[in-house]
Amino acid sequence: MKLLLIEDDPEMADALRAALSQHGIVLDIVADLATAREAIALADYDILLMDRQLPDGDGSALLADMRASGKPTRSIIVSALGSTADRILGLNLGADDYLPKPFEIDELLARMSAVLRRSPISGAPTLVAGNVAYDRTSRDVHVAGVRLVLARRELLILETLLRNRGHTVLRSLLEDNVYSFDDEIQSNSLEANVSRLRRKLGEAGANIVIKNIRGIGYFLREPE
Repeated sequence: MKLLLIEDDPEMADALRAALSQHGIVLDIVADLATAREAIALADYDILLMDRQLPDGDGSALLADMRASGKPTRSIIVSALGSTADRILGLNLGADDYLPKPFEIDELLARMSAVLRRSPISGAPTLVAGNVAYDRTSRDVHVAGVRLVLARRELLILETLLRNRGHTVLRSLLEDNVYSFDDEIQSNSLEANVSRLRRKLGEAGANIVIKNIRGIGYFLREPE
């Protein structure tokens, strides 16, 4: 899952990044509406988490932008403006949910899950290649029916390859899906994560192969 957080409080942003990253979530963070619009134009996000009190306006202004662009994205307002009138306004403007600050991270995760359930992930809920199956809702991977535990970035790489099986996945696309734009990416970081994913799949008896297309990206090959 990839989220965009629009939040100008650095302490709140850092706390959410630390908490959400432990749940396999890639989080891009911007501090104002202008940068948020640039990020939305460049990347696809599963959910927008938006504050309302931003340096250049009310975060809820993005909701109208999303409708006008024809690129609908699930959205949750997280704001200190928590009166009943504020919540009603945000929901009427098009937010999928409204969570007043302060809040517990478990409640945010629960609300995110509820939003995803109400607006199901497009495409098949389970991705299958060979004897490997990935449940996009629970984020569980099974090899020949046996659950395989993967680290967060390994899971994100596998999900991207499964979603694009039969096609070469550009290195840049993998990096976009695995790292937030604030991450410092070492030159061999992606390769190291792919190598660990290959090893774990092999040890679990997976019959799919991740091929390296030199200078371009990766290709997931299924058994013939």
